Amino acid sequence: MATTRLIQRLAAPPSRVYRAFTDARDVAIWMVPARMTSQVHEFEPRIGGAFRISLTYEAPTAMGKTSAHTDTYHGRFIDLVPNERVVQVMEFETADASMRGEMTVTFMLSEADLETNMVAIHENVPPGVSPADNETGWRMSLEKLAALVERDEV
Repeated sequence: MATTRLIQRLAAPPSRVYRAFTDARDVAIWMVPARMTSQVHEFEPRIGGAFRISLTYEAPTAMGKTSAHTDTYHGRFIDLVPNERVVQVMEFETADASMRGEMTVTFMLSEADLETNMVAIHENVPPGVSPADNETGWRMSLEKLAALVERDEV
């Protein structure tokens, strides 16, 4: 199973970045790659709390993992340390065995000169997901995260 590791500096304080991980409206805005839309079905940001999210491709030719054009995943929060760390376990809803399995996503935040250094680690990426595509999707999402928190630091 593959692992994706990304490092990013965000021009916003850790409190704003953490809020973007724990607010369903923010998650719907940023935790979705370009050329996809997001629908948050369930979102309980507490340890043990569940979430369920669907990402739908805008292009009619793109193939989804769950249905024709949609990737749906569900999971739970396993660790939340305000302004420091968010850890989630998630799994695609799919009939494709190569796309199944629990993945762990960890976001670690640290303050640096009123900005945030973030390390994002996506572990146990199923073998059916290309590591390059996974990294590209996360980079697109993190660009949206930066745009969200850097324009709105309150």
